[in-house]
Amino acid sequence: MARIILNKGKEQSLKRFHPWVFSGAVKRIEGGDPAEGEVVDVYSFGGEYLGCGHYQIGSITVRILSFKKEAIDDTFWYNAIKGAYDARVTLGLAGSEDTTAYRLVHGEGDFLPGLIIDVYGKTAVMQAHSAGMFLAKEKIAAALKKVYGDALEAVYDKSEGTAPFKAGLDLKDGYICRDENAAVGAETVLENGNKFFVNWEEGQKTGFFLDQRDNRALVKKYAAGKNVLNLFCYTGGFSIYALNGGAAHVDSVDSSRKAMDMVVRNVELNGFTEGVEHTSYCEDAIEFMRKCEGSKYDLMIVDPPAFAKHRGALDNALRAYKRLNALAIEKVKPGGVVFTYSCSQVVDKHNFALAVFSAAAQTGRRVRILHRLTQPADHPVNIYHPEGEYLKGLVLLVE
Repeated sequence: MARIILNKGKEQSLKRFHPWVFSGAVKRIEGGDPAEGEVVDVYSFGGEYLGCGHYQIGSITVRILSFKKEAIDDTFWYNAIKGAYDARVTLGLAGSEDTTAYRLVHGEGDFLPGLIIDVYGKTAVMQAHSAGMFLAKEKIAAALKKVYGDALEAVYDKSEGTAPFKAGLDLKDGYICRDENAAVGAETVLENGNKFFVNWEEGQKTGFFLDQRDNRALVKKYAAGKNVLNLFCYTGGFSIYALNGGAAHVDSVDSSRKAMDMVVRNVELNGFTEGVEHTSYCEDAIEFMRKCEGSKYDLMIVDPPAFAKHRGALDNALRAYKRLNALAIEKVKPGGVVFTYSCSQVVDKHNFALAVFSAAAQTGRRVRILHRLTQPADHPVNIYHPEGEYLKGLVLLVE
């Protein structure tokens, strides 16, 4: 096994259990040139063993899998997946009757950096964000089957768009394993009793945005009798909760025709009628906001895609959040509520709150913060890796 030797003094972050080794911390590599995705050992400048993990070319050279000397073998993968599963049992998710979709592995938050696994009914959908996790996918699938037994019928790999394409990997989405009677491509799942049709083969991410589950439940509590606008709605998660919460009417807006078709399907799946309790608009969300009449909506959900993928885009992202939230705060009915979010990891909660504050000040309206929101417990944050807290939300009462 190749050995990564760090520069003097660069071991401190690993001693604090941060799971990344940056390229600038590496002094030299001993024992040959490791292939991308290979497991390597990491040592301090003075020869102290610090951990082992997946080697990768780029700014993050090693993603640590273990801070102790151990083989990254079948036993390791079973214990890691079992630990993640046990945590979801504790959360009341694994084995739940009214929630059959949840995140099983959340990268660094479950001590498996570079790996995402979402469960939809009896199918697990895996996304590798590193070469090492992609190369380990067969072992990961075997561990999943061992942990879940008959409760899992298929493991689908959806890493084509997430694993590093320069690593020379055979990146093609497909089933790693599938029982004869397993669902293919899509399935109806439950989330807090709400029904959603999820297509993991064609949908965004792994098929559904599971990270808003708790926040959708909060929308349901505010929705009774309200006229609701759901911007950037994707497949209508917030819309369904609002309808099931007794909303007078819900308008859903997204620029994707495929997403809007799924919204209509989910509306009907939950017993509502398109054109009666719900109306879908396949339009640009910001343009829709600009032309909509003021005070039409009592409740707005503003959940845009990530405006900043890297730090270089931070300033532009903050300006975009300010413009978008100024429109929402300006247009919402007096006494209305705005749920607003950012899923951009490089936009921290302080910057996001400042952007929303600036938006509110621009409108001149009186605004109060009712809730500060984040990701749910099945998207845990490793206490040694605060970067894992990516979802920020504010609930605003606007007068």
